[in-house]
Amino acid sequence: MEASKPTKNPSGLVQLDRTARFYLNLKGKNMPLNKSTDIKELKKFDIDLSFGQQWEKYIDEMFSGAKTCEVKTERDRWAQTGNICIESQSYGKPSGIEATEADLWVHNLTLDNELICSLVFPVDKLKEILPQLPKKSVMGGDNNASKLQLVSLVKLMTLLTKST
Repeated sequence: MEASKPTKNPSGLVQLDRTARFYLNLKGKNMPLNKSTDIKELKKFDIDLSFGQQWEKYIDEMFSGAKTCEVKTERDRWAQTGNICIESQSYGKPSGIEATEADLWVHNLTLDNELICSLVFPVDKLKEILPQLPKKSVMGGDNNASKLQLVSLVKLMTLLTKST
């Protein structure tokens, strides 16, 4: 089932669908348990509570500042090429992935100045995977002084799923 895209009302505010309104109305309460004995109804509850809570904590740490993030943003071109750029040097010195001390690498993908998605990678995992990808570097950034590795999103995701 495909999620519906939020729509804006005449005042410019986003209108929430029924599911979004349900979750917002919980206001910090736990999601109600499905107490049905009907197997078809029980199969709809496919969320493992402790697993979900573990990752909620992870995201909370990311947004609360308990985890540090290096944030990079790609403009439009990624949508045509399927590649992102990961900086490794600037003016001949380590920068970007080679210099970051962050826990997480957040890579925003924008199109027509609109955020399409944000990819979040543990920096250690990204550093482990990058040498396994085809080496294709370009110069870019301010004054074309930054060395950027072109990274295929498909190849990156393929390697990430194989390395776990």
